[in-house]
Amino acid sequence: MTITPVPAGGCGGWVDGGGGGSVGGGAVGDHFEPMYGEGPGECFEGMTTLAALAMATTRVRLGLLVTGLTYRPLGLLATQAITIDHASNGRLELAIGTAWHDKEHRALGFEFPPTGARVDLLEDALNILPRLFTEDDVTYAGKRVSIEHATVNPKPVQQPSIPIWVGASGKKRSLPMVARHADAWHSFGDVEWLAKQSAYLDELCEEAGRDPATLLRSASLSLEGDVDDLRREIDAWAAAGFGYLIAGWPSGGREKIEAFAPLLATR
Repeated sequence: MTITPVPAGGCGGWVDGGGGGSVGGGAVGDHFEPMYGEGPGECFEGMTTLAALAMATTRVRLGLLVTGLTYRPLGLLATQAITIDHASNGRLELAIGTAWHDKEHRALGFEFPPTGARVDLLEDALNILPRLFTEDDVTYAGKRVSIEHATVNPKPVQQPSIPIWVGASGKKRSLPMVARHADAWHSFGDVEWLAKQSAYLDELCEEAGRDPATLLRSASLSLEGDVDDLRREIDAWAAAGFGYLIAGWPSGGREKIEAFAPLLATR
């Protein structure tokens, strides 16, 4: 469930028991201005919000959907992730992507490299982050980021490592990286299109010597229809091999989620 990034006191307790326990995780957007709607709105920083939610919840998995790698140096992101993993007692899912919102970058002074350079950064992240989570004295010479004799302690609560999700759709470079390195893959699109992408990932996993079943597939779920619409959509995603669905906050708010709880609990 993606949640409005409000202070944890405003939603933590409900997220933890939301929908009668049918909500398995809470995801916060990683942006510095709202992506939708009119006006400037309000937008809390994502990693700080996760840390607050970690202290206000005990059950649900927590993550950003997804964190743009252009926003934070990789060493900082690694230490933030480990800190939140400890604060949540091992409930963090670290989802990363290449970022896309150039206007936001320009407004706040973040560098926004060309697409190829941002994909290079994703490649560096997928090589650096797992090693910082599991090893000491790490040296890596990357295309965008290099580290020398780096040790980050403590290591995560989760062993062997914090699960790493990748939000990506590029067939030439990004999806092969997903097949080699990611624990989970998330993308946006309808069932028909993402099923084709997922089938291509199966091929890439096999080429990389990996069992495709070890890569979790995640997609977005709409809660704007009625119960029958939701049932059909969930069943279609399940048939396409997607084992995790992330629902945006519906216009009907908490009441609509509670109304869908019996269906969500059986899926």
